[in-house]
Amino acid sequence: MFNKFIADKQKALRGGDKERRPYLATECRDLNAADKWRQEILREIGKKVMEIQNAGLGEHRLRDLNDEINKLIREKGHWERQILKLGGPNYAAQGGAGPGGDEGADAGAGDRRGYKYFGAAKQLPGVKALFDRPAKRTVRRTRHQMHKSIDADYYGFRDEEDGVLLREEAEATKILRKRKCDEFDAARARRLAEGGGDGGGDADGALGSDRSFVAHVPLPEKEQIEALVLEKKKKDLLAKYASEELQERQGEAKAMLNKS
Repeated sequence: MFNKFIADKQKALRGGDKERRPYLATECRDLNAADKWRQEILREIGKKVMEIQNAGLGEHRLRDLNDEINKLIREKGHWERQILKLGGPNYAAQGGAGPGGDEGADAGAGDRRGYKYFGAAKQLPGVKALFDRPAKRTVRRTRHQMHKSIDADYYGFRDEEDGVLLREEAEATKILRKRKCDEFDAARARRLAEGGGDGGGDADGALGSDRSFVAHVPLPEKEQIEALVLEKKKKDLLAKYASEELQERQGEAKAMLNKS
């Protein structure tokens, strides 16, 4: 048995009786075999990706290599779905291609159909222009263009024409007034429960209180205020029409008569 094992191993290393990969991934029912074929596809993709880096192969050979790589990538997807169906890991969800994968060597640039270009194939005629898209130009609006969109609706002048806003405001006002009345009634009931008087004021009892106002500063009488105003007017008239000499004489006369 050991000799048979060594012989089979050497035969496999020499490439004899190489097993062919099934044409359809759904024909494989063994998880280990499916993973083996996937690894083989990854190795083939890696070799072709390394080969396509050489720009001297010519346009036709580069296009053929690029087509073969895309075909192998699609086949790899079939095997990954079959592996997942057989209970194996979800390679597509992991995001990486695994050891020897094509994404690690050259991720490639794809078009809208999902077709990818690798290595020197990106520089082929028609391919480079496919991906060299002009940068999007941002055009700033002028002040005149911005003012054209400003009308009566912008300032809210016609918001009340349909009556919807007025109806909503009336309902909101009713709800807010009821809430404030409930808060006032609750505050008055709380004061009555605490033994306070019902002043009929707000929640703080500031309005409607029967407490009289107490002035801590002596206020002048009405006659005193009128006398002060009259004296102020006299001084203003004297300052406007009398000369300084006349004002001095008037002051001396008042001093002699002991008048202020």
